Amino acid sequence: MLDYVAGLPAFLIYFAIGLAAYGVFGAVYTRLTPHREVELIRSGNLAAVTAFLGALIGFSLPLASAAANSVSIVDYIIWAIIGTLVQVLGFFIANFTMQDLHEKITRGEIAAGLWGGGIALVIGILNAACMTY
Repeated sequence: MLDYVAGLPAFLIYFAIGLAAYGVFGAVYTRLTPHREVELIRSGNLAAVTAFLGALIGFSLPLASAAANSVSIVDYIIWAIIGTLVQVLGFFIANFTMQDLHEKITRGEIAAGLWGGGIALVIGILNAACMTY
């Protein structure tokens, strides 16, 4: 019976690190953007929700890949940091490729939120695929 839960301690450690990584990523991402995601989301701004969820999903893909492929907890943490940095790059790409992106998100323009979130998702898919080794 105990054999069935032998991996539980490792699962709990990796899961806790993953949750902490989400917290760090969320803090970094919300500090980078000139608009206030939480306030905009609470007020019902769909563009802000779309952009932020795209960023979270875009980060979760490489984070999951790192959890599945890492050889140790330190390896997992290193790849989580790399995943964060790559998503920051995606943030700058989205901002560079759409003029006034953040002002448009603040105004609630859905296309801007989809663009920002979509770029984050595309970057996350590529990032996750590159993390398999």
